[in-house]
Amino acid sequence: MLKISELYIYPVKSLGGIAMTEARVTPTGFEHDRRWMLVDENCRFISQREVPQMALLNVDIQADSLRITHRITDASVIIPFGATGREVIVTIWDDSCLARYASAEADKWFTSVLGISCRLVYMPGETRRHVDPRYAPAGAITSFSDAYPFLIIGQASLDDLNSRLTEALPINRFRPNIVFTGGQPYQEDRMSHFTIGNIHFYGVKLCDRCPIPTIDQNSAVRGKEPLKTLAGYRKKDNKILFGQNLVHNGSGKISVGDSMQIISINHDDRFIINQPAGEFS
Repeated sequence: MLKISELYIYPVKSLGGIAMTEARVTPTGFEHDRRWMLVDENCRFISQREVPQMALLNVDIQADSLRITHRITDASVIIPFGATGREVIVTIWDDSCLARYASAEADKWFTSVLGISCRLVYMPGETRRHVDPRYAPAGAITSFSDAYPFLIIGQASLDDLNSRLTEALPINRFRPNIVFTGGQPYQEDRMSHFTIGNIHFYGVKLCDRCPIPTIDQNSAVRGKEPLKTLAGYRKKDNKILFGQNLVHNGSGKISVGDSMQIISINHDDRFIINQPAGEFS
């Protein structure tokens, strides 16, 4: 039986994640997930790809705000939910959407601790950022994620990868939203449709990995693994693949320990990367 073992949200894009015992599913993904984002002077998103020190910023959810704390210096700032600042059009990869500036205090704090000029923005409820229609059904939306509302990874996949590495790596290198146990390695590759409770999830695109998994999330030090090893057996069309992007239909809460019911499996060759023999169930 497949069961949810871990749930994560990342309220500020590319900052530290928060482990949850339960999470509420909204139209854009988990509640609070990637609703805030740092942007540069051109209003383009900033991530650990360019600024690995972002990994050192921990995020905690309070009653009506976020607390951001620097892992080493303990410097912190409070970010109230929502934002009342000026509207601005921001860019995430090839997408542009409406956001609001959070506060001058937040801008000053992030600029100081990261040593770069940046501003914090928030995605208001009226913003609708659509998922790429080449891969997902029309109308699917997401927040400030790279492209999709959810990323799922099986614990068996991480275990298989770690068995090939000199030093085992934690799941936080891959920044998933949902982790499950009970499956075979890379079973998530072929999950076309599954349910958790009454919420339907659809696998739409394997996740091609950027350099962020090479960044130690505790020290912000960049290395070569796991991409070096993954490239030896998880590379297709010049992309290193690990995890499955999801869209969904439905709302409500899902919790650690919930079971997953597989409705259909995708047999398209695009979704078959070094799969174990046999049929998944």
